[in-house]
Amino acid sequence: MQAQDDPPVLDIERLTCHVPGRTLFEDVTLSVRAGESVAVTGPSGSGKSTLLMSVLGLVRPAAGTVRVAGADLGAMSSRVLPRHRRRHVGMVFQFGELLPELSPLENVALAGLLGGMGPGAADRRAARLLDELGVHPVDGRVDTLSGGERQRTAVARALMNEPALLLADEPTGSLDPLHRDAVTELLHTLPATRGCALLLVTHDEAVARRADRCVTLGAGGLVPQDATAAPGPHASSAGEPYTAPPGAPMPGDRSGSRTGARS
Repeated sequence: MQAQDDPPVLDIERLTCHVPGRTLFEDVTLSVRAGESVAVTGPSGSGKSTLLMSVLGLVRPAAGTVRVAGADLGAMSSRVLPRHRRRHVGMVFQFGELLPELSPLENVALAGLLGGMGPGAADRRAARLLDELGVHPVDGRVDTLSGGERQRTAVARALMNEPALLLADEPTGSLDPLHRDAVTELLHTLPATRGCALLLVTHDEAVARRADRCVTLGAGGLVPQDATAAPGPHASSAGEPYTAPPGAPMPGDRSGSRTGARS
């Protein structure tokens, strides 16, 4: 884990966002360091996803600053911001948002190509990440993957450019309990095994409790919750293949896919 006197990977200071007719959140301040995970909970409409979009630089706040990897997003031009985002930030969405016409390997490698990798290097790194995360086969159709496999593919894509910051927006919201637990276990091992910072938004208190810190977003801004337990015994070391918790589907299991409504 990064030393406490090192600058945070993500530094949000007095962030305020408005929507028509009301203030979504105000004076939000939050820092996340490398090797650390922070979960954000809160009721629907409190602005959790908008907070992530602000960190991506896709939403311009009414006030405040967002710094990622030491750089102020608000000071960047429309040309510089996408390059900075591709280099330093990885994103995992609730439904994976994979391109259905591409294979898992092609979906993951595409992120590397957009980040400036050559085709051969991108394919090799994508294949290695998918193997480590237990996604097989890598050259089939995305729609044949289970829900858990789709999310592990999305995680591999997010890790493709070795981001300093990993964002996850309701990453288990569309999964059944078994796949939810496996993906949760995987996500919360990543700060330790990959050296990144993790900011995760979720409605699921069980998922949030796995983080190093939990905060609740409401009308008054961010409210800290009690510290949570350390990562579980299934955390894998850097570079080792991911091992799912006991009872979780093995790679190739197609059960439990794509069930559940958006939370």
